[in-house]
Amino acid sequence: MSDARESDASAQYGRFSGFLSRRSFLAGSAAGLAAFGLAGCATGGMSLAQAQKVYGPVPDERFPIPAVNLSKVNPKYLRRTVRYDTKEAAGTIIADPRNYYVYRIEGDGYATRYGANVGRDGFRWSGDAYIGRKAEWPVWTPPKEMIRRQPEAAQYAGGMPPGLNNPLGARTLYLYQNGAYTLYTIYSTIMPETIGKGISSGCIGLLTQDMIDLYAKTPVNTKVVVLPA
Repeated sequence: MSDARESDASAQYGRFSGFLSRRSFLAGSAAGLAAFGLAGCATGGMSLAQAQKVYGPVPDERFPIPAVNLSKVNPKYLRRTVRYDTKEAAGTIIADPRNYYVYRIEGDGYATRYGANVGRDGFRWSGDAYIGRKAEWPVWTPPKEMIRRQPEAAQYAGGMPPGLNNPLGARTLYLYQNGAYTLYTIYSTIMPETIGKGISSGCIGLLTQDMIDLYAKTPVNTKVVVLPA
């Protein structure tokens, strides 16, 4: 396990149980946009104008990606560079479910930090893994265990086609241990209201714009450390 520790002062098989009812999520913090002035004071924080650019639409994708509704995201979960003390090598991904963050270690005591959604109580997993494969606009197939819990997911037993409504979204990193797929992923979501919440069956979700950034920097065999929740 990693001994990683963030020192920034502003310092959060799984699948998506409830993905069929995800439209029921309430909007995020009503004060989200107003808090941007505070976010700009932290190491690597961004202004509202910068956030609108970073989290703007991505029209050239296979399925055009809409802009993030920033009013539904607490600014502390937006991408930023932070001080992060760890012995892990540059490039390592560290997931911190307790605080709803994912870090990519950049070296020299810094990391890129992304806000995340994580597994809900009873579905969290921790340990060391690695990226066994990665995919753009993947097909999603619910595992048998999920179909038993949610029979309505059986309609996708043969695979749900790629698209904006696919629970895996535009990019997915698949976590492996000892050559075997763990059934856990780091995936992309277009649902900003889920960031900073425990909503899945153990997988970890980033805003699509953040996941595209992390995905591009992450080769197969990258080490992943998931800290205890």
